Amino acid sequence: MNGTTGNNGNADTTGNITGTPGTSGTPRNVIVVGSGPTGLLLAGDLATAGIPVTVVEKRPHRISNLSRAFVLHARTLEQLDARGLADGIEDAGRPLDRLRLFGRLTVALDTLPSRFNHLLVIPQYEVEKALERRALDAGVDFRHETEVTGLAQDADGVTVRVRTAAGEEELRAAYAVGTDGMRSAVRDAIGLPFPGHSAIRSVVLADVRLAEEPANLLTVNAVGDAFAFLAPFGDGYYRVIGWHRGRNVPDSEPLDLDEIKEITRLALGRDYGMHDARWMSRFHSDERQAPAYRVGRVFLAGDAAHVHTPAGGQGMNTGLQDAANLGWKLAQVLHGHAADALLDTYEAERHPVGRSVLRSSGGIVRMAMAKRPWTLALRAALTTFLDNAAPARRKVVGQLTGIGYRYPAPRGAHRLTGARVPDVALAGGGRLYEALRGGRFVLISPEPYETAPARKDRLTTAHWAGARRTTLLVRPDGYTAWASDDATPAHIEAALAAHVG
Repeated sequence: MNGTTGNNGNADTTGNITGTPGTSGTPRNVIVVGSGPTGLLLAGDLATAGIPVTVVEKRPHRISNLSRAFVLHARTLEQLDARGLADGIEDAGRPLDRLRLFGRLTVALDTLPSRFNHLLVIPQYEVEKALERRALDAGVDFRHETEVTGLAQDADGVTVRVRTAAGEEELRAAYAVGTDGMRSAVRDAIGLPFPGHSAIRSVVLADVRLAEEPANLLTVNAVGDAFAFLAPFGDGYYRVIGWHRGRNVPDSEPLDLDEIKEITRLALGRDYGMHDARWMSRFHSDERQAPAYRVGRVFLAGDAAHVHTPAGGQGMNTGLQDAANLGWKLAQVLHGHAADALLDTYEAERHPVGRSVLRSSGGIVRMAMAKRPWTLALRAALTTFLDNAAPARRKVVGQLTGIGYRYPAPRGAHRLTGARVPDVALAGGGRLYEALRGGRFVLISPEPYETAPARKDRLTTAHWAGARRTTLLVRPDGYTAWASDDATPAHIEAALAAHVG
């Protein structure tokens, strides 16, 4: 585990633990702090799996339309498909199968090996609406206008101190997860630093109407010292994000529409007749990552664990992938089907991905804003290389869309172990991501396989639609837990005992 402490023992208020955890008196619920997309997906997954969940949120109960995220990538859409949400979310957004980078590199997404061979342009609040409905339907307890003021943990659980309009209160749970953003109170309470730096200062944001409709669904470009991005909300308003290298002012500096228009004209050549701004703001974009995602019984996910520039639209997607990884593992442990050590694999798998996203998003910004002759030459060489080197281009697209990531596998494991499993066809006309609904493992075998009745609440069995002979055990998050090309029933039972319980 990367981090400052291990998992065992008696906790002080910073989350440090010594000794051996007990089981007597341990609660079976989870507290999720923060009701953004990451927290909502995690809470919905846990509640669907039968784990009591309380979501603590300091804001009033409302889903703001002033969201920064506007893109869902293929891997995230696959995860939403495994929860029965993708088709409805697709209906609320607009697909885009081509991206233009650096003004000259075209990235084709229509060849992605995914049912979702595009990115989806959709405001974050539409995603939050769908995730909140699912969480409420599953029985999640939401506590709005409830602010975390402290946290302590011991061998048996976590105590979260909160402040409400009625006064101070303590909430008790087996585990707590901080999905409470860049200024995470949970991260502060467990004593984790958030090293990094401000990558871009004085970014401007506005929601505006346009007199001229842009030719492209997403409009983005950088010229000289200026960068601008335009995306539609779908209600007649557009989000504009802009930055000018020469205007480095505090976030509190007043902002008017004329400044936004000027930046847009410099970067895009026109301001499209912007008018009727309903909201404007100035912020700075950081690149930061916590050194650990787990301290004892407390976890970090989403922006509480990592933040990076908006380039590539990877922020919300990375957080949702964190939640998809952590939720089923917490459920397995709390139901007694796996040891606590399974939870260490959350950090082991997701921390490297967060680091990779930090590098790629930062790299895109630096290349887009290249100004010096040597950086311009480097950008030109890179785009030429990617245009002509299909394997390198596939790797870049795989990282950008999330479908190219795989998790570490034990030495000697089958080549598919840890790999994302695509939405393969199953016998009877079904497909994998339909079979994953309900948060279960899926065993795909060459022939029908009958599992023990005790496992049927957490395992779905299926067999290939074709003549494939590999046996796959697919985790609830769509990655291969175990595979074999010549599995016997004894092999399968051993794998099920090790992974499903």
